[in-house]
Amino acid sequence: MLENCILLSLFAKENLARMSEEQLTRYDRLINEPSNDWDIYYWATEAKPTPAEFDTDVMAMLREFAKNRNREQRLRQPDLEYLFEPPR
Repeated sequence: MLENCILLSLFAKENLARMSEEQLTRYDRLINEPSNDWDIYYWATEAKPTPAEFDTDVMAMLREFAKNRNREQRLRQPDLEYLFEPPR
């Protein structure tokens, strides 16, 4: 689903480089274990409650990111060049 691709890829670009090893493990579990991608979107946008096993600090970060408080235009996935940039 396009909405999840945009949300998760922009979240990853902004956050992965500064996450701890434990957070990266929780993020990996979040994006790979739920059987329905819509669930992740609904949890991130708070349309549905997040199940306890996924209600972690990483999910809180994703929920906050989804609120888009700075009203950034998020119309497409980021280019992947950021993967090759040194961490900030």
